[in-house]
Amino acid sequence: MRLGLLVCALLFLQPTMGWAEWQLKPFVGVTFGGTSSFLDLDGVANERKKFVLGGSATWLGNFIGIEGEVARVPGFFQTVSQESVLSSSVTTLTGNVVLTLPRKMTQYRLRPYFVAGGGVVGVNVDDEDDIFDIRTSLRVLDFGGGATGFLTDRVGVNWDVRYFRSVGGKEDTGLTIGKEQISFWRATMGVAIRLGTGRGTTP
Repeated sequence: MRLGLLVCALLFLQPTMGWAEWQLKPFVGVTFGGTSSFLDLDGVANERKKFVLGGSATWLGNFIGIEGEVARVPGFFQTVSQESVLSSSVTTLTGNVVLTLPRKMTQYRLRPYFVAGGGVVGVNVDDEDDIFDIRTSLRVLDFGGGATGFLTDRVGVNWDVRYFRSVGGKEDTGLTIGKEQISFWRATMGVAIRLGTGRGTTP
């Protein structure tokens, strides 16, 4: 609720911000440091690094912005040989507030930023016997940071590290040990595409 009110306030303040742009950021990376209370038939959710693929769209003002992001981690509960789990995935859909240094301080050489927000995380698991299949969505909080450096006026590269942790969740579903919970770190690298700028009423 508070995040939604903050996002609305940022949207309302857009015309008063002196400079703004849209950025698209497709990315790839890995997750690490994962923990989960879900039934882990192959015992790998907390051990192996997992490949992640995703993208974000960001409206970025001079020092503050808003971001929508989606990412998918295939094989979160699987081994390479697919012993007991045939398919699995963890998908995050989040909205975030972005804080960054003013453009005049960086001039696009390398612009660091901090993000925080929340959304939903979907957990899906199909086991070979169709007994312990999992289909659930949980609320999730995330925070982290990164840096964007533009090589041209329109195209650059982006590095990002974030932490995701579910909140809420049901107790004793039969497919978890205790309360439904999942968390992990994520490190990514991607392309930053600058779509354009807009100017408000103040410098």
